[in-house]
Amino acid sequence: MKVVLSIKPEFADKIFEGTKKFEFRRSIFKNRDVKSVIVYASSPVQKVIGEFEIGKIYNDDLRTLWKRTKEYSGISEEYFYKYFSNKEKGFAIQVKNKKKYRKAKCLKSEFNLNPPQSFAYFKDE
Repeated sequence: MKVVLSIKPEFADKIFEGTKKFEFRRSIFKNRDVKSVIVYASSPVQKVIGEFEIGKIYNDDLRTLWKRTKEYSGISEEYFYKYFSNKEKGFAIQVKNKKKYRKAKCLKSEFNLNPPQSFAYFKDE
């Protein structure tokens, strides 16, 4: 089972460059069978550009989460705390074995999905 995540293009690029090894979320999918993430680069790209396997998923208070992930967060501390404003805890999905597609794919025609607000499940055959 895979999950499609909408990620801003600048952060999606950092994932595939290897400078961002954690994807942060305020809330997360509940299905424990999810093993990998399909990366949908949101506007203006609006394409699926690759995927990665999920390493660990951390769910900590914000200070602990930042301390644990800051070196490979791909974002500033200021952005981190702004993103998680009004939250006491957050999630960090560890990026493992990333694979960028040679050619970006259309979410609708190749996955039969619409761009997710936060995430969408995808069952690959």
